[in-house]
Amino acid sequence: MSPDLFLPPGMAPEVLLGLLAASFGASFITAAFGIGGGVALLAVMATLVPPAVLIPVHGIVQVGSNVGRAAIMLRWISWPAMPAFAIGSAVGAALGGMLVVSISPALVQLGLGLFIIWSVVARPPRLMRRWSAVTGAISSFLTMFFGATGLFVATYTKALELERHGHVATHAALMTVQHAVKTVAFGLLGFAFGPWLPFVAAMIAAGFAGTVAGRQVLTRLGDPRFKIALNTVLFLLAARLIWSGSSQLLAGTG
Repeated sequence: MSPDLFLPPGMAPEVLLGLLAASFGASFITAAFGIGGGVALLAVMATLVPPAVLIPVHGIVQVGSNVGRAAIMLRWISWPAMPAFAIGSAVGAALGGMLVVSISPALVQLGLGLFIIWSVVARPPRLMRRWSAVTGAISSFLTMFFGATGLFVATYTKALELERHGHVATHAALMTVQHAVKTVAFGLLGFAFGPWLPFVAAMIAAGFAGTVAGRQVLTRLGDPRFKIALNTVLFLLAARLIWSGSSQLLAGTG
């Protein structure tokens, strides 16, 4: 099958191959360590995909990636959190789609990074475990502008105190809901997904292969090492958010 079948408008074949490799690696990271792949993939896509399509296309790719991860780990999903989170996500995405806000992206990155580090060093606030609808609303509102809020949702999932398979599976299910709601919102706002669907399908297939490989690592880690790996990845990604936000503010571009 020719790679040209999966090329969206204006994309070179070598760029497609690079993005497929990035999708595999991103899903591998998330399946193995619980978080990090979505942010990594967004960072790669931001350099290779037109800005106008970045957030909606990344969102629909993440729907497929998280569906695959949730499907192969279905028995470990913690279902009680899902209904309220889904309702909150719908409300947050609707508000994000309707409101024209002047929130500085740099401040969002800085605040989110500081919050995540606090949740790693201390314990995630109990309110996050009790108010899943609020978590869904805030994260879905932010994801309409920021793109990858899996870190925020991972902090909520961490507060549920699940074992490693439960954490990865539940986080995948929650992110499926959030990215699906976001995709619907962008569709209603008029984004044309059609020309990008073959590319999206190829990215999802590469991501599923990464998920299968990453789950093997997850199985071997054990809960103590998984928690160390999760906290390390959260801390490093939060530090990157803080650095990026601070740099933009100091440069006057945030």
